[in-house]
Amino acid sequence: MNRLPRILQMLENQPEDAFLLYALAKEYEKAGEQQKALQAFLKLQSLHPDYVGFYYHLGKLYEKLGQTDKARETYAEGMERCRAVGDQHAYSELLTAAEEL
Repeated sequence: MNRLPRILQMLENQPEDAFLLYALAKEYEKAGEQQKALQAFLKLQSLHPDYVGFYYHLGKLYEKLGQTDKARETYAEGMERCRAVGDQHAYSELLTAAEEL
């Protein structure tokens, strides 16, 4: 089932909703539209930098795009945000991803 039209419709009413922006990025990524996914993740990052769950996925997208420096920066920023908000689980995932680069 393609959720993209429904997500876009919901974003019309809530254009800055963190979960909807995350869902949009993941749907674009699933559809193979990496640049649109990247733009959605970057919008999410600018509006909700403490929504730590997306840093891992953004970093992995940068890896797919061959931008390892950007991936490394994303993981590092995500780890800083995780420390600030006290999310040890997300921190561990980001640390593992960074170490595997």
